Amino acid sequence: MTESAIQFKTAGAIARITLNRPDRLNSFTAAMHGELHDALASLGDARVVILTGAGRGFCAGQDLNDRAVAPGEAVDLGETVEASWNPLIETLTTIPQPVICAVNGVAAGAGANVALACDIVIAARSAKFIQSFAAIGLIPDSGGSWVLPRLVGQARAMGMALTGEPVAAETAEQWGLIWKCVDDDALTDEAQRIAAKLAALPPLGLAAIKSIIRTTWGRTLPQELELQRDEMRRLGFTQDYREGVAAFLEKRTATFSGR
Repeated sequence: MTESAIQFKTAGAIARITLNRPDRLNSFTAAMHGELHDALASLGDARVVILTGAGRGFCAGQDLNDRAVAPGEAVDLGETVEASWNPLIETLTTIPQPVICAVNGVAAGAGANVALACDIVIAARSAKFIQSFAAIGLIPDSGGSWVLPRLVGQARAMGMALTGEPVAAETAEQWGLIWKCVDDDALTDEAQRIAAKLAALPPLGLAAIKSIIRTTWGRTLPQELELQRDEMRRLGFTQDYREGVAAFLEKRTATFSGR
């Protein structure tokens, strides 16, 4: 039997998804997109997701061999983006669970932008982020052209996109492209540590934080203030808020139910 292109397992409140085509630097095929879609639709009671890659790289983006197009033959790339990449980015950015991406090696093309679509990105010191689209006459898809200038500003976004030069993990951290750079042998433990911390926090509050920060670009300050009021009102009536306050006052560890 062919080994699954996606490894998916849950342990308690943490779901771990591993891109599993290490011989192809975890580049995506249509079948792999389907497997990842199914995994993300099967999170169940998981409160946090860790996304990482098998082998020496995180993801090299699209597997160009998967299209089986003869040299010089035209292909509708928009169809691939619409059917696979756009839904993936939309899912990662809208599911209520925080998604932690542990970038274990090179993240190139759409693979880089999948990583940057996650809520917290940590990278091994040997990892690199490469916007490799210009070399084949394309633009940064999978959200790249939207997220890059918002994370690092227009000058750096333009430089990354036009030159395709690799950005080392340490530089990515300094620029604010990612949350944290760690030693290679600490990556797995650091991702697990953050996931365990988030899994113990109130899930309704985390989902609200994720949503309000991700959508803030489309609101004015007065609109943001009104939304903050509404969300504080909603969350203030939850059992989790009452439990959190009670645990603080009673000097004990809180247990959150997600209600």
